[in-house]
Amino acid sequence: MGGGRRVSDSEHAQRLFEIVGSSWMTQLVRTAAELRLAEHLVDGPKTTAELAALTSTQERPLGQLLRGLCAIGVCEERDDGAFDITPMGALLSEDAPYSIRSWALHWGGALWGPWGRLPETVRTGESGRFLESGTRGFEHLAGDPEAALRFNQAMVELTRVSAASIVEAYDFSGCARVMDVGGGYGELIATILLAHPNVDGVLFDMPHAIDHATAHLSDKGVLSRCELVAGSFFESLPSGADVYVLKSILHDWNDERCGAILATCRAAMTPAARLLVVERVMPDRMVASGQHATIARSDLNMLVANAAQERTEAGWREILNDAGFEITGIMAAGFGYSVIEASLTTDGASP
Repeated sequence: MGGGRRVSDSEHAQRLFEIVGSSWMTQLVRTAAELRLAEHLVDGPKTTAELAALTSTQERPLGQLLRGLCAIGVCEERDDGAFDITPMGALLSEDAPYSIRSWALHWGGALWGPWGRLPETVRTGESGRFLESGTRGFEHLAGDPEAALRFNQAMVELTRVSAASIVEAYDFSGCARVMDVGGGYGELIATILLAHPNVDGVLFDMPHAIDHATAHLSDKGVLSRCELVAGSFFESLPSGADVYVLKSILHDWNDERCGAILATCRAAMTPAARLLVVERVMPDRMVASGQHATIARSDLNMLVANAAQERTEAGWREILNDAGFEITGIMAAGFGYSVIEASLTTDGASP
C-alpha cells in the first residue's frame, strides 16, 4: 500500500469537471484563430474596442473571449487594460514559423462534428464523419476546395513540428531518391532534401494537394530537386525510389485498405528499396500519463474521422508482414512518432 495522501472524492470530481469542460479551450483557440487576433496584435497591444473594430465583433463578448485567452496563456492583459499576444499565442498567426492556425481551425471546426458522434461511432463502428455527412476517408475534400486547403495546411503544420526529428532519427544520406507518399504540400520531403543536398525527391499525393505543393516547395528552395506526381496510392506509385515514406498515412485506414496501400508500395519497390512507416506506436497497456494521453487522442481522432486506429508494435508487424514486408528497425523520433523501417520479404514473392 502506498503511503501517500488519499485523494478525496471531491478532488476526483473537480478533476473530472475539468476534463469534461476542457473543450472550452479548443473553441477559445479556434475563435482566436478565426478572428486572426495574433495578426492584429503582432504590432503591439490593443484595447478591446480597437480589436472589436478590427474583427467586426461586439466589444463585450470579445472582452470575455480575451479574458478567457488570458486564462490559458494565449493572451495577456496589461495594467492599462489593453491586451497583448503571448509567444505561444503568436503561433496562431499564419506567418509564424511554427504556426498552428490551420490545425486549430481544423480541430475546432471540421473535426468538431465527428467527435460529437463518438458514442454512435463506438456503437456502430462507423466513423463520426460518415455518420455526420455520409462520406468516408477523404472523399469530402474532393468537392470542397476550401476544406482541402485548410486540411492540407493543417497537415503542413502538424508535420513541421516533427519533420526535423524524423530526419534526425533516420539516415537518408545514402539515398539517391526518396518518395513521400501522400505527402501533402511536401513539408517532410522538403525537410529531407534540405538536410541532404545530394538526395532527390518525389512528392506523391492527390491533385488537391499537388496543385498547391509547387509554391510550398519553391518557398523551401527545393522545387528543382523534387518531382511532383498526382495520383492515388490505392492505384499505383512511381517506381525508382530508394526509400518510400508513409508518414501518418496508414493510421487513416482500416487493415484492408492499409493492405491495398502497401500492395502498391510493394509493386513499385525494387528488392533493395526500403519502406518507412512514420506513425505513433500504441503501448501494449495504457496508463494515465501525458504521453499516453497524446497517443490516445490521436487513436480516437482516427476512429471518429475515419473509423481507423493507431497500432501497437505487434499490430504494425502483423499488417506489414501480411503485405509482404519485414520490419528491419524501429527508431524513435520526436513528438511521439516512430520511424518503422521495412524491406520486402526475402523470397520476393507476393504475400
